[in-house]
Amino acid sequence: MTFLNVPYAEKDEARALGARWNPGRKRWYVPDGVALEAFAKWMPEEGAAAPASAGGKGGGKPGAGSAGGRVDARAAKPVTGARYVELEHDCNPFDACAECAPTLEKSGWTAARAGLLEAIGRLRR
Repeated sequence: MTFLNVPYAEKDEARALGARWNPGRKRWYVPDGVALEAFAKWMPEEGAAAPASAGGKGGGKPGAGSAGGRVDARAAKPVTGARYVELEHDCNPFDACAECAPTLEKSGWTAARAGLLEAIGRLRR
């Protein structure tokens, strides 16, 4: 699958061409096996994103941990938080995943999550 930068006003056009909505990532994408030529105007800039391969792998930017992900539908600009991490496959970062754990640890996401959970624990006391 290849993720697209589709403004909200053009979502119906993208859908008519065969694009699908990914509710988890809140982004439009082209399923594997569909020609990408019709989606050229919504393709990310060169080097901004790589197509995902089958099986849920990839789909992110080159190099794990780089910023990316959701796109503001009006401005067609990436929306990222301070601790956003693009994972190499579709997994839940809150569940233990041996493949993603080193990436999350290196990015500081795991430490930030632990700090947040500790703060919440103090509030509950």
